[in-house]
Amino acid sequence: MNKLQPLLIALQFLTTLPVKVTVPIANKQLGQSLLFYPIVGFIIAVILISLASLLTSQSSYVAAILVLVSWVILTGGLHLDGLADSADAWLGGLGDKVKTLKIMKDPTSGPIAVSILVLLLLTKFIMLAELIAVQNWIAIILATTLSRTALPLLFLTTPYVRQNGIAALLIQHQPKTTTKQMVLAVTLISIFLSGVWILLLSFGLFLLLRYWMLQRLDGVTGDTAGAMVELLETGILITAVII
Repeated sequence: MNKLQPLLIALQFLTTLPVKVTVPIANKQLGQSLLFYPIVGFIIAVILISLASLLTSQSSYVAAILVLVSWVILTGGLHLDGLADSADAWLGGLGDKVKTLKIMKDPTSGPIAVSILVLLLLTKFIMLAELIAVQNWIAIILATTLSRTALPLLFLTTPYVRQNGIAALLIQHQPKTTTKQMVLAVTLISIFLSGVWILLLSFGLFLLLRYWMLQRLDGVTGDTAGAMVELLETGILITAVII
């Protein structure tokens, strides 16, 4: 069970699956859980694809809305919350780091956040309908997996701007060498599955979002990391439809 502990931690943190870690969690295991984020992404994809496969007799739009609702429930809206907080803070912070971080801590969502969430979910819905219609399951796998692979890479390469919280512990105890090996392995698998275009888009968007975080905040927060997951998922789905 101890060997599975990091995976269970990752599942408990990133999903609403009925996984409970009851024994005390060591800081080392907390850091190791980052290595299993791509696997959690793959598990999410398998569940969503299984649901979509059961709905092939339905309209692709019916299937897409049910898959999207399941996607949000399965992840507990965790990353959507980060996107909403980041959107409000980015536009309300007016380029000021302290003000941006202060707004990001506000639990309420303003009209900017609501607008961004509606646009993103609408885009995901349309892209899912297109992908389900042609049964392009690889795109869904890449969307959920690459976006979560980006988190350990972001934490490895970008300063964390807050002094406390679970993310601070994750980053402090992150196994750096193994993280690099994991990212390389996921990269090679992605190229094998879909070629280079989706991977190039993902990496380009990763670099752009990381640059914006450094410019505004001098680093990353849990909210901006969550926003990155949502934007990468959506970008990958769009790319898969276009190409």
